[in-house]
Amino acid sequence: MTAEKKGVPLGGARQRTILALLLLTPGRVVPVDAMVDAVWNDNPPTTARTQVAICVAALRKIFKSAGIAEDVIVTAHPGYVLRTEGHRFDSVEFTSLVQAAEQAAQEGLLPEAAHGYAQAVSLWRGPAFTGVGGRAIEDEAERLEEHRLNAYDDSTLVHLELGRHQELIPGLAAMVREHPLRERTRHHLMLAQYRSGRRADAMETFRDARRQLIDELGIEPGPDLQELHDAILRDDPSLAPVAPPVVERKSSQAPAAAAVPSELPPDVPAFTGRTEELAGLASLLTGAGDDRSSSVGLITGPAGIGKSGLATHWAVGASEQFPDGQLFADLRGYDEQHEPATAHEILSRFLRSLGVPGEQIPADPEERVSLYRSLLTDRRVLIVLDNARTYTQIRPLLPGGGQCCVLVTSRDQMEDLVAWPSQARVHLGLLSEAEAVELLTTIVGDRKVATARADAVQLVKLCDRLPLALRIAAARLASKPHWTVRYLVSRLSDERRRLDELSQGESQVRASFALSYRYLPDEAARLFRRLGLLDVPDFTAWAAAAVLNNEVFDAELLVEALVDAQFLDVVGIDATGQLRYRFHNLLRLYASERARQDEPEPDRLAATTRFLRTLLTIAEDARRREAVGNSPVNRSSVQRRRIDSSLMDDLLAAPLEWYEAERLALVASVRQAARMGLAEIAWDLTISSTEFLATRSYSEDRRKCCDEALAAAHAAGDLLGQGAMHYSLGALEMEINLEAAVPHFDAALRFYGEAGHQRGRASTLRCMAMIDRERGNLDTAMEHSLEALPIFRVCGDLVGEAHILNQMAEIELERGRPESAMRFALDAIGTEEGTGAENTRALAQAVHRLGRVQLALGQLKPAEESFLRTVRMVKEKSDMLGLAHALLGLGETRLATGQAELAEATLADALEIAEDNGTPLVAGQINLVLGEVCRQLGRPDAARGNLLTAQERFSTLGATMWERRATDALGALVE
Repeated sequence: MTAEKKGVPLGGARQRTILALLLLTPGRVVPVDAMVDAVWNDNPPTTARTQVAICVAALRKIFKSAGIAEDVIVTAHPGYVLRTEGHRFDSVEFTSLVQAAEQAAQEGLLPEAAHGYAQAVSLWRGPAFTGVGGRAIEDEAERLEEHRLNAYDDSTLVHLELGRHQELIPGLAAMVREHPLRERTRHHLMLAQYRSGRRADAMETFRDARRQLIDELGIEPGPDLQELHDAILRDDPSLAPVAPPVVERKSSQAPAAAAVPSELPPDVPAFTGRTEELAGLASLLTGAGDDRSSSVGLITGPAGIGKSGLATHWAVGASEQFPDGQLFADLRGYDEQHEPATAHEILSRFLRSLGVPGEQIPADPEERVSLYRSLLTDRRVLIVLDNARTYTQIRPLLPGGGQCCVLVTSRDQMEDLVAWPSQARVHLGLLSEAEAVELLTTIVGDRKVATARADAVQLVKLCDRLPLALRIAAARLASKPHWTVRYLVSRLSDERRRLDELSQGESQVRASFALSYRYLPDEAARLFRRLGLLDVPDFTAWAAAAVLNNEVFDAELLVEALVDAQFLDVVGIDATGQLRYRFHNLLRLYASERARQDEPEPDRLAATTRFLRTLLTIAEDARRREAVGNSPVNRSSVQRRRIDSSLMDDLLAAPLEWYEAERLALVASVRQAARMGLAEIAWDLTISSTEFLATRSYSEDRRKCCDEALAAAHAAGDLLGQGAMHYSLGALEMEINLEAAVPHFDAALRFYGEAGHQRGRASTLRCMAMIDRERGNLDTAMEHSLEALPIFRVCGDLVGEAHILNQMAEIELERGRPESAMRFALDAIGTEEGTGAENTRALAQAVHRLGRVQLALGQLKPAEESFLRTVRMVKEKSDMLGLAHALLGLGETRLATGQAELAEATLADALEIAEDNGTPLVAGQINLVLGEVCRQLGRPDAARGNLLTAQERFSTLGATMWERRATDALGALVE
């Protein structure tokens, strides 16, 4: 602020800090809390707010004493505001002067631009806010200083174009000494020295720059300095000073002779891939010149994906097809330092490039557009409009005739823009792995990458196969010969540091994302942040509604807004008919980072917990719909969320398909809940998903969920959760190693007992009975079964009752009592059908058990029908383990009917399924029967091989009873 350019004496540091805060945002309220934070950082005294009021009162008094009659600082809830009426603020005036100078430079009015820059720089009388502390003020001082330096460099460039190189050298040399690592300033000094005939001095300036950059940063000078150095060495004619343009002031309204502009930037070095996209853009060449309309192409994609690079690469290659010139404009749609360029200012520059003198360019916007289109009517010009933000921004820049071609790049889908031909609407995705490695190799060099191929693949994955990130990583490797690919991989592997590693120097991944983020509407930005809190690989609209706590329809609109803004990708439509969305990994990290910065911790926790509770609610309902009458052994006290019934019906029309679509999200959410200390959600989600995971043989997913949830339950001292997870792990181990299952069931029995959970105890006893049976301990198995049966009946658990009856039927079969087994088997089916279930896994198991009893009784035709019914039931559920069991029984039945060859084919299918799904007990049982099949077919060597395999599998598993059977069969084969 200036008041007739006279100084106003201030008091101590606190007054200076408070005034500085007000000066940072003139005309806007600065809360008292912000002042307290700035003055005392994180340790304010209890009287801090009172002391702020005292400082403000003192400042008001100082201003009065200085002759400023009106109140400069006024009170405005929740703090104070610095009035702007009647006062000038150097920072505001500086920005305005710089913008005017930039505009003049763009229009070729170089003397006016030089004068504007000089006025702007003259406002500085030393570093901003000298002697004032506080993080916020120091950050703002750094930002203002950077603006000052940029203005100085821009001013220098104008003076160089005006041929004032000699008079620039002293000031440039002083600036280089003050900022030795600022390469742009060095570039200007070298050029001024060269043009002044001081070639040796220019080379020494470069050597000094290289020495300091290597010593302090460990990097070589950038490409601009390197190119200038090489150009000076060869006395490149392009370095010679050019006469400044003369802006004539004519009264004639006739346009000058047609000029042929050539404004395309240089081609992208090491351009890689994009074959299909380039083919789509090639259709523009066949469209250009058509009398109906100009060809228009559009390249869209997220930040850093390479839109500008692709546009430039294609345009440079196609430039010869446009003899009347090439126009290029960066519309700055996502620029942190400048507002988006307007069509009005771009038209002014384009008209000059097309040969129109400045004084003949109409001031009226419509007249300016008309003149532009008239000039292009009979010309064949390529127009590249880079970084467009909206269709409104580019509409006046589209030609009216058919001779020209326009190529637009944008992060927005621009639904209003009609691309013609249609193939020229190109959406850029990530590079393929091969293309990404090729780009890395081209920049870094084949020697470093070829010897570390696996590390290079990992590096491109960590860079998300995003061209911007890849180029940054590759440039770092290329500039540091002592770095290996593996070393950079290790630096990027830490998600907390990855964006930092890829946001150094001028090219910054974080800054690229930030430019798009700042334009998001508030609600879309909030959704973006909160989705970044979730660990799921992809999601549907209900997840967005959960984190925002609003309706799915409203959330879906915001999700689509994020898709349009290139923050989310559409994965496709899943088996339930829902659109699925996902982040690229780097964008997910940025979203999570924004959430930590912009969302209070309670809001973050609430949003994440709402999502997890919603997922649990849907998963539990899916399990209930799929397994009618089969309620889970355990249920946590987590409060379920109310979800619209129509939405639930849409999601769960086919419950197993919903599970399949959400499988990876379920596993990731169990892990996230466990790590957040939400133990009940973790183990309840696991239970709600276990039957599906078992049916589809996702054993590793089951184990991950159980292990994570068990650790969380143990940490929380949750007895019921520990019992449930030990039970689940025991059930999983039973399919692989009986011995490994026993400790889990012992632990489950103990924890269920301590928690007083009788149903859990009964379920555990049933599983222990199964292990006893497989070991041949039939009496103990029956004892456990008889202990569990009445508990299931008291609890009203018909499915558990049917399971235990099935188990008892199998025990009786093993005892050689098929008639008794038949009674248990029929009771099991009756009990299961009493649940109202038509096709559940439990009913399939009961029918399978009936088939085994019928086979033992020699009722071969009914047995075959039971096994075929089981096959149909499990196939419908994609229950591969159940299918292996059913085919085993069917193969045994066919062998018993004398159809050995058909039995062999059936058993071969069963064995393949069992081995693919990692179930050694079932595989061993199939090998055992195949041994008998081969014996009957007269192939003793094959029979022996199957029996030895069965024996080995049973021995490894600890299935003593089955191992004895395999041994006996081998003995009979020898005899």
